[in-house]
Amino acid sequence: MATIFGSPPFSSVPLTRTCHHIASSSQSPPPTPPQQPQRPTSSSDSESVQVSTKAQQQKPIKPVTSSTKVESTDWIATSLTRRFGIGAGLAWVGFLAFGVISEQIKTRLEVSQQEADTRNVEKEEEVTLPNGIRYYELKVGGGAPPRPGDLVVIDIMGKIESSGEVFVDTFGGDKKPLALVMGSRPYSKGLCEGIEFVLKSMKAGGKRKVIVPPKLGFGEDGADLGSGVQIPSLATLEYIVEVEKVSIAPA
Repeated sequence: MATIFGSPPFSSVPLTRTCHHIASSSQSPPPTPPQQPQRPTSSSDSESVQVSTKAQQQKPIKPVTSSTKVESTDWIATSLTRRFGIGAGLAWVGFLAFGVISEQIKTRLEVSQQEADTRNVEKEEEVTLPNGIRYYELKVGGGAPPRPGDLVVIDIMGKIESSGEVFVDTFGGDKKPLALVMGSRPYSKGLCEGIEFVLKSMKAGGKRKVIVPPKLGFGEDGADLGSGVQIPSLATLEYIVEVEKVSIAPA
């Protein structure tokens, strides 16, 4: 029948159309996916966003702690002033004042105890030490004995045994006592090695009469104490010494 009508076979037409349809469908753009409808922003959502933003802004920042030690001459006062202001500073001053008053009370109690324990000697007896020093106990002190480096305040009277000439005297009147640091050199005001040796075994409040041989006094050279006072060579010295106070020497 195809030959009679003079046309190509019927089956070739749909094949060509089918290929054209496939080619045209492959070149067409892919379908666009449907877009989801956007939900309108409500006022409650905007308020929640603003609240969260403010919360982040108001969130306290933790201070960075450092392991380095803060160097300060008075860390207590510095901390109190920084944290609590002038009120804490005044409180700290009051605390210091209380400490000073407490120390004064303590000192007075120690002095009172020293006076209570100090006693006069009923019978004076001579004590001779291995180094040749002789002494008589006139009053037994009730305070603390001096240690190396301590400041000792004493009243003292010294004279040359052979002539009786007085070369130092701080007793009575408006005369000031002498002070020496145990273990320090040189000596002054008529003090000598023998006096320091005797002071080591005395207590605050104690009083002794001391005879110092020449080797522990001023030796063969003697001494010129000024104001025309001379200690002759190989002189034996006689002292009366009383310990008023023993304390820590100032730095």
